[in-house]
Amino acid sequence: MKLGGVARRTIEPAQDGAAVLVLDQTRLPFSTAWRRLATLSEAADAIRRMVVRGAPLIGVTAAYGVWLAMRADATDAGLARAVDLLGATRPTAVNLRWALERARRALAPLPPAARAAAARTLADRLADEDVATNRAIGRHGAALLRDALARRGGRGRVQVLTHCNAGWLATVDVGTALAPVYEAFDAGVPVHVFVDETRPRNQGARLTAFELAEHGVPCTLVADNAGGHLLQHREVDLVLVGADRVTATGDVANKIGTYLKALAAKDAGVPCYALFPTSTVDWTLSDGVAEIPIEERDPREVTTVEGVAPDGTVVAVSVAPWGVLARNPAFDVTPARLLTGLVTERGVCAASREGLASLRPPTSGDRP
Repeated sequence: MKLGGVARRTIEPAQDGAAVLVLDQTRLPFSTAWRRLATLSEAADAIRRMVVRGAPLIGVTAAYGVWLAMRADATDAGLARAVDLLGATRPTAVNLRWALERARRALAPLPPAARAAAARTLADRLADEDVATNRAIGRHGAALLRDALARRGGRGRVQVLTHCNAGWLATVDVGTALAPVYEAFDAGVPVHVFVDETRPRNQGARLTAFELAEHGVPCTLVADNAGGHLLQHREVDLVLVGADRVTATGDVANKIGTYLKALAAKDAGVPCYALFPTSTVDWTLSDGVAEIPIEERDPREVTTVEGVAPDGTVVAVSVAPWGVLARNPAFDVTPARLLTGLVTERGVCAASREGLASLRPPTSGDRP
């Protein structure tokens, strides 16, 4: 990613070797601030409070959290406590559990004295793997944008609609759903992105618009409810979304509102793809609506909105009557039947059990 033209990752080891630095996404786009995580509790709090967010980045942050825990207490009890504490922070994103299980399997057989160094090595490797994975997703997905341009007869710009943030801010670098946009844009494909605001936390307005602008990709912010209108009037060529958990049958859990976009795209005949690393697939689940746990967050995220006051201070203001009841499901599930296909680091496939199985190695290490 680029911040002010300087290449950075969203999570980086501190120079003193005793902590990691994470880009505080609760402060964007109003200010760019880095937070130092030096303990297990600080790593867990950063995930829980969405200082870091996005399924791939959550998983890598959790791996570094295990490393921080092992520096303080590398006993069997310390390892179990770290895995349990980090695993309870966000229930929907499966990459969190995937990373913690990789850490547990790697560290449990080792003597305590060797665990901290091994945990750091694993976390660094997971971070590098995430970047390589996302670059591969970008290469596979860029073909979809080139195909969309061909359908336009090579004229104009490819119009992409996205939801929430599945760019480099949701990963260590590059992104998932936005990786093909960056790949195509850098290769000279004319592209424009309609960015859903993504209430209630406004990750589209605050994060996706921010990172696209930093990279120089043309984009336009729209209200969440405008997406159906744009699709209906053929102003969108392609819908690209991320995923926080995917079933073995191709059902996709993603930020609340994704289901509505997929419904509208299906009705309008516009291709709609979910893009994610294979670590996001939960091979144990078949029915996303019935089986994927949906995180319910603080209702105040619905009844208030955060912004910048004229004097530059960040303030939260109420947008609902005092005391009104509110619900805040953070995710919804898009059934596979509504998706044109899925894109992973291993290629593009149908949104189905057979499609995903075709990309899965015979001895897959994707699931814990």
